[in-house]
Amino acid sequence: MRFLSSTAVAALLCLAAFVVLSAHAADPEEIRDFAPPPPGTNLDGNYFTSTKLRNINFDKGAFANVTTINVNNFPALSGLGVSNALLVYPPGSVNVPHTHPRGTETLFVIEGTLEINKSKHTVRAYASFSSTNAGLVSLPRTLFGVNIDFEVLTKSFEVSPYIIKTLSAQQP
Repeated sequence: MRFLSSTAVAALLCLAAFVVLSAHAADPEEIRDFAPPPPGTNLDGNYFTSTKLRNINFDKGAFANVTTINVNNFPALSGLGVSNALLVYPPGSVNVPHTHPRGTETLFVIEGTLEINKSKHTVRAYASFSSTNAGLVSLPRTLFGVNIDFEVLTKSFEVSPYIIKTLSAQQP
């Protein structure tokens, strides 16, 4: 009967440890079917119903209006590992280019046509996220709202320094 060498056994143990640790690190949220409410909470239909997306008022500005539904404002989502948002795009508005570093996003257009909302009508979309807190990184604010050297940005985007200075001046 032939056995594995000590080197092969050590390699297999390292590989097994790596797989176990990687799997654990990839899913930091506690996911469960149902999270019991805090003591003293009246557990009825109201606990499982959010009315936050009803009768939303929105600004008619250049950017989409976002109303989020997450565990902070709808406790019934606790433990489910999800969050949601309603996006309202006034005519001619945009959603700033962005990423969600801790989750993926699925966007469903529920009213209108969305292509940088070139129409004269309001567009509504519903987003769902694979995380209770997907995070948000605004690309314009991240690139032009910090102290990255103008020369680096000018060369990277192949535009004039005037454009970079103008974009930077518009960030909070």
